[in-house]
Order: sequence, then structure tokens, then C-alpha cells
Amino acid sequence: MNSSPQKFEDLSATGDNADGGSLTVEQAIANLESEDLGLRFYAAWWLGRFRISEPAAITGLIKALEDEADRTPEGGYPLRRNAARALGKLGDRQAVSPLITCLDCSDFYVREAAAQSLDMLGDPVCIPALIKLLATGLHGEQLVSQQPDLSQPYEAILEALGTLRATEFTSLVKPFLEHPIELVQYAAARAMYQLTQEPAHGERLVKALGGERLQLRRAVLADLGAIGYLPAADAIAQTLAENSLKLISLKGLLEHQVNHTTPTTLSEDAIKVINLMDSLL
Repeated sequence: MNSSPQKFEDLSATGDNADGGSLTVEQAIANLESEDLGLRFYAAWWLGRFRISEPAAITGLIKALEDEADRTPEGGYPLRRNAARALGKLGDRQAVSPLITCLDCSDFYVREAAAQSLDMLGDPVCIPALIKLLATGLHGEQLVSQQPDLSQPYEAILEALGTLRATEFTSLVKPFLEHPIELVQYAAARAMYQLTQEPAHGERLVKALGGERLQLRRAVLADLGAIGYLPAADAIAQTLAENSLKLISLKGLLEHQVNHTTPTTLSEDAIKVINLMDSLL
């Protein structure tokens, strides 16, 4: 089992109703209660994909987090996974407590989706529950083992702790810089930069842009965009990856710069990022 969160949201929908045209909001909400498990699964995805944040949609998706009907032969909960992912996209903090409960689910991918959505919702009340999961890979402040540990969605947990600025737990995040799985190392570097603002962690990610594996370069592009690490701008633009992903990463840098300037003024750094984005179009 491996953690594979979607760092860049899939902008291309799939399925018969990919454009959302033939399914109405009312139908999607009603389908969450359908006896057809396929319709329920698709409805949860659709509501998140099209950001349907109506109260009835939120209520239905939260209820779906407790679904027992949709099970895989291995014991997974596909509907719960889709519902958890959707709730993060809809931005309603009513979902925070139910998502925290999902962190105890037996399904790895439900726990992963819950951590990702708690990251998006940004409520620090979930930090203790995330730390509890993170601590399963630690003995004190050391990794339990140098063997690949796939028992928890550490990547998603670390990213959430960074976003939530869980600075009091920096010492528990730091050991994951040495985790045997590279994606987890990069998530830890991302979180450590957010928690400490130490450039060394940003530079570690910049160095990783030169790695051999495209999957890892894509992940690092997302990490750098998320932390707004400006010194990475040139390296991002030159990375051997899709221009669309480089643009998303540079957009993250730009948004970080704009948020730190006056509304009527663009800094030289922001202008530089804009020019790099133009060069990729």
C-alpha cells in the first residue's frame, strides 16, 4: 500500500457526466441515498468536483462517511473515500469533526483522504488527531524503523501539519526527513519549511526537482508552490515536467508574493514570477 495523494487537482473530469451537464444538483444529492452503489460513489465525486456546497450536499456527504454498504473485497470503503475528498473541496467546517473520526477508519485511503481534506479546511482542532497518527511511525522522536513504513498516510499527515502551522510539534515532524520513502521525505521538508521558515528545507525541495523520476518531480513542484518558496522560481520553470504543472507551482509562488505586498503594488519578485509564467504559455 502506498500513499498517492493528488497534489495537483485533476482538472479533467471522467465519466459520462464529465461536464456535469446531464446530472443536476438535486439528482446528485438524491443519488447519495440510492440503492445503486455506483450512483452513490459517482454522486460523491461529482459534488466535490463541481464544488456543490449546498447544505443538503454537505449533510449527505457527512452521512456517507459512515457508509457500510460500499465495501471492497479487501475491506475498503470507496464511498467514504470519495465523500471525504469532496468535503475538503467544499470548505464547510461542519465536516471537520466527522473527518477527524475518519482518521480512525480501518481503510488507509479513507484516512489519507480525511487528512488531505482537514488540510484544506484549515481548522487546527484536528492537529492532535493528526499527531496521533504521525506518532505511530515514531519511537520517541526517532523513526521506528528505516524500512519503508506504509501503515499510515504520512505524506498527507505531514502536509496538513505544515499547513496548520503545528509549530509545537516540529520535533515530531523532523524525523520524517529521513523516511525511506522519498515522497514522505519531501512532505516533511515542505512541512518543516512552513513550521520553521528555514531555507535549507526549501533548498532540499529545489534539489529534488533534478531527480530522475517524473512522479517525484511533479510532487515537488506542488510542494514548492504550496510553501511559496520564491528562490525556486527559476528551477521550477526549468524542471522537466509538464508546463501546466509548472504554471500551477509558479502560481503558488505568485500568490504568496502578492499576499505579502500592498494591493496596488507588485514586487520585483512577483513580476519575475509572472514573466516566468508567461514564458511557459
